Amino acid sequence: MEAEVGGVAVHYVEHGSGLPVVALHGAGVDHREMAGALESVFRDRPGYRRVYPDLPGMGRTPVPDSFRGSDDVLDLVLGLVDAVIGDQEFAIVGHSFGGYLARGIAGRRPAQVAGLAVICPLGEKARDVPAHEVQHASVDVADVLSPAEQAQFRDYFVVQTPATLQQFREYVAPALPLVDRDGLGRVFEQWRLSDTSAYTGPTLIVAGRQDATVGYAGSWELVERYPHATFAVLDRAGHALPHEQAGLFGALITEWLDRVNERLAA
Repeated sequence: MEAEVGGVAVHYVEHGSGLPVVALHGAGVDHREMAGALESVFRDRPGYRRVYPDLPGMGRTPVPDSFRGSDDVLDLVLGLVDAVIGDQEFAIVGHSFGGYLARGIAGRRPAQVAGLAVICPLGEKARDVPAHEVQHASVDVADVLSPAEQAQFRDYFVVQTPATLQQFREYVAPALPLVDRDGLGRVFEQWRLSDTSAYTGPTLIVAGRQDATVGYAGSWELVERYPHATFAVLDRAGHALPHEQAGLFGALITEWLDRVNERLAA
């Protein structure tokens, strides 16, 4: 599906009906990674309309030549919300860069956002980021991945099993050749958002103990900005946490959705 926002054709996929849940992926992939992480959670939980957009420069959404920062991306996502959700309340979940954008959306639209979940969130205060260290490896990728894909898999996952390999092949690898790296380079010239105001609704913050991309220590500082936040650091999980700790990730998302529903019913 596509929605035209400010002259940009934004590609997105949606499933189900009910309360909208907008899911924003991180940099370098596309909507498939968030769908691969979340659809198993919603399989037995009806009543949610899941909206998975491709962010600019990734998947099938182009990045305009005029874009020079994350604020431009944030405005585009807000325009997509207006186009496909309107003024209805919605929940938002984001991974990595998508988590940073999700925080910006919750800060800009606190009355409309029913809940905020950020997974391995990119932020201004990343610190104590560990070196990449594989925690468990039980799969040989030499015969099933190209040399470039092998490097991507090994650098991204700290848990390398047949299950995480399947997740990579289905939800991550297909997006890699679609990335507009020049366009993303322009966006990340000014990657800091101008405003990430506090948000008081139901919040979930999940970090990977072995996340070599953004770390976990800086995420703790977000707790003070979100008075109704659950904060969890998962061992045996890196930046690919939703794939590596799928069971715990699903349980945390489920509990967060319960809190969102309580807020809406109040």
